[in-house]
Amino acid sequence: MKSKPTKSTSHSRRKDELRDKYDFDYSKSRPNRFAPKLKGTTAVVLQPDVAKVFKSAEAVNELLRSAIAATGAASRPKQRPKLPKGRAA
Repeated sequence: MKSKPTKSTSHSRRKDELRDKYDFDYSKSRPNRFAPKLKGTTAVVLQPDVAKVFKSAEAVNELLRSAIAATGAASRPKQRPKLPKGRAA
């Protein structure tokens, strides 16, 4: 039985590099079946040391809500972020 030739390392390096242009065949695309479940949510990435403290998303939300209540941040009007000088909104 013949063994398959191994891929060269130069080929695998090229595979990891980004191309200047990608041609996608959008006729084969499908709707994201998970999108309805995510409607109205915001994803936040926690650092590993912070994520270890929490057992669930509910635990994170509970702590954040208590922090918001303690600081009174919910009652303050939202401020628009300031743009660098010379940039129009």
